Amino acid sequence: MVDQAARRLSDPSCSPRDFWIHCYGASAESLPWVKSGEAKETLQKLPEEIQRDILLEKEKVAQDQLRDKAAYRGLPPVRFVPPIGTVDREPADAAIREKRAKIKEMMKHAWYNYKQYAWGLNELKPVSKEGHSSSLFGSIKGATIVDALDTLFIMGMKDEFEEAKSWVEDNLDFNVNAEVSVFEVNIRFVGGLLSAYYLSGEEIFREKAVELGVKLLPAFHTPSGIPWALLNLKSGIGRNWPWASGGSSILAEFGTLHLEFMHLSQLSGDPVFAEKVMNIRTVLNKLVKPQGLYPNYLNPSSGQWGQYHVSVGGLGDSFYEYLLKAWLMSDKTDLEAKQMYFDAVQAIETHLIRKSSRGLTYIAEWKGGLLEHKMGHLTCFAGGMFALGADDAPEGLTQHYLQLGAEIARTCHESYNRTFVKLGPEAFRFDGGVEAIATRQNEKYYILRPEVVETYMYMWRLTHDPKYRKWAWEAVEALENHCRVSGGYSGLRDVYLNHDSYDDVQQSFFLAETLKYLYLIFSDDDLLPLEHWIFNTEAHLLPKLCTNEKEVEVNG
Repeated sequence: MVDQAARRLSDPSCSPRDFWIHCYGASAESLPWVKSGEAKETLQKLPEEIQRDILLEKEKVAQDQLRDKAAYRGLPPVRFVPPIGTVDREPADAAIREKRAKIKEMMKHAWYNYKQYAWGLNELKPVSKEGHSSSLFGSIKGATIVDALDTLFIMGMKDEFEEAKSWVEDNLDFNVNAEVSVFEVNIRFVGGLLSAYYLSGEEIFREKAVELGVKLLPAFHTPSGIPWALLNLKSGIGRNWPWASGGSSILAEFGTLHLEFMHLSQLSGDPVFAEKVMNIRTVLNKLVKPQGLYPNYLNPSSGQWGQYHVSVGGLGDSFYEYLLKAWLMSDKTDLEAKQMYFDAVQAIETHLIRKSSRGLTYIAEWKGGLLEHKMGHLTCFAGGMFALGADDAPEGLTQHYLQLGAEIARTCHESYNRTFVKLGPEAFRFDGGVEAIATRQNEKYYILRPEVVETYMYMWRLTHDPKYRKWAWEAVEALENHCRVSGGYSGLRDVYLNHDSYDDVQQSFFLAETLKYLYLIFSDDDLLPLEHWIFNTEAHLLPKLCTNEKEVEVNG
């Protein structure tokens, strides 16, 4: 497209506005990567100036691509560090043992049906008993296999882990001419492969993780270095979701690469991955935050905020999670991440966290200064986040954040308890006399999401309050009663109906996250201890990066 545009500019009858319309099919003011002021400035340029800008940008992209390719010329030797806390001992309590065994049986039911009806495809349609592929992965295959690797490992399903590893060796292919979600491919595929490597030491997982990481690097070829949301893995051409504010990148997407990319640099010996995500921090720290809050939209060309919409749920959520976990993963040396996290949490408490008339604490959404009193299922992860960060809170606030985590857990449990099936809706509201109930039809569905049991897991580990095991078991029973079908587990279209309304998708994250968190709740704390392991936002396991231990050894 750049070459065609340059050639067209040589036509003296081609005005700058004609050029933009020719290239993008829209007026300059509506281009996704410019604001109206930038559009006006661009339209005032002479065609030869625009042509020069295009050629300069093309040269910069070419140089970036050469450097990116150099990152995968061969991996250095690695001294594999045997993982801590992966020996799975049976709980002493017989009742807990029985419940944990039930959750493992659920994993077997989900896995064996995927294997029988959808092997090698991305996901399973458990009612139709056939494969399902989301456009998020382009034509990459095997999302459920890669997502399930570490769950299979920690549950001691060794034969299943080996068959999954064999599929990765023989069939996992990233050389596809297809557009993928950078965020989804990173958290599920890169995260899943890294986790499998750190648990097993199998070299194929390291190789595949770095190979995919290199494929994702062109997403960062934007003027600001803020990556595109969507990337064609063959051409390296990126773009943003057409619905995103002014063509912006999304906070929860570009802010949820940090953990995986730091580990890619660690395992490849190439700093390029870490440099890309640290630059995101640089861009964010230069910006003024409205009321101390981070809007969900950021323009990757101008490096400026888009629409002032703030959420700790969809579009924002895992950005905050990754700030805290970057601090923890760095062995508490990444002071910048810690400062950014607690500053953000303070602003969230001030402007978004509210208490209902009946005493339920919830996290609202902020739209240009006005609150929408809605909380998403995705937001329910925040209870665990607040509790996980409590030990490092500013002086005197540790108990406060543990209590805040407990209050969010209670609210999210109420959102489950107030439905017919005892599983929560996609979003629930606190207005018009309604509390913790979905009032809109398009918010009443449940897609096997993990965020509520994720918070239960952290709260159990950090407090050992037995109510979290009780609530987790309620979720297990609800999944068995309403989501289990002969061909696996299905999401539900309406959690308030007294009959099951299946959506016919067994999401890969059900195996990666929901079942893993449930299993850990009924396991002893020395299985994957929190002081040694960080969970990425897909519940994939990453060890802390200790400053006194250099994992990649360079031959002398």
